[in-house]
Amino acid sequence: MPVHAQGGAKPAVDPALFREGMSHVVSAVHVITTGGPAGRAGFTATAMSSVSDAPPTLLVCMNVASSSASHLVENRLFAVNTLAASQQDVAEACSGRTGLSGEDRFGVGAWQNDADGLPMLKGAASIFRCRIVQSHQVATHLVVFGEVYAVDTTPDEHGLAYLKRRYITV
Repeated sequence: MPVHAQGGAKPAVDPALFREGMSHVVSAVHVITTGGPAGRAGFTATAMSSVSDAPPTLLVCMNVASSSASHLVENRLFAVNTLAASQQDVAEACSGRTGLSGEDRFGVGAWQNDADGLPMLKGAASIFRCRIVQSHQVATHLVVFGEVYAVDTTPDEHGLAYLKRRYITV
């Protein structure tokens, strides 16, 4: 049972209510990709955040049951492709809702691999290339911390966000 900040035990809120509350939080849409000896994989995520700028570090969260989880951990590298407003089809393809999985997800959008084999989405608003420095499982998710070693941006590109279970342009 979680411990409340004041020290008293409080039961966790119902997961459906938690998901409903989170649907009211606007989030940028990203496709997290990995490539290397374990193969290529990618998934759509809104759970990404900066951690520090010295050294530049960010975190991503992914369900441990995801087929991409083992690829990402084994490859030790990942890219955060922050989607442009015009890339909703890529978000859908990599979310699993369209039935695409594995390598088939890279059939939607224009992808190129960097020298390390990381899939990068052409036209993404930004791309953060990272090496894993830590990971921790918390409940159903793996929290992965990545030190950023390269950043690419597309000037003047509007971003794709997710709010109330639908995509919006920001």
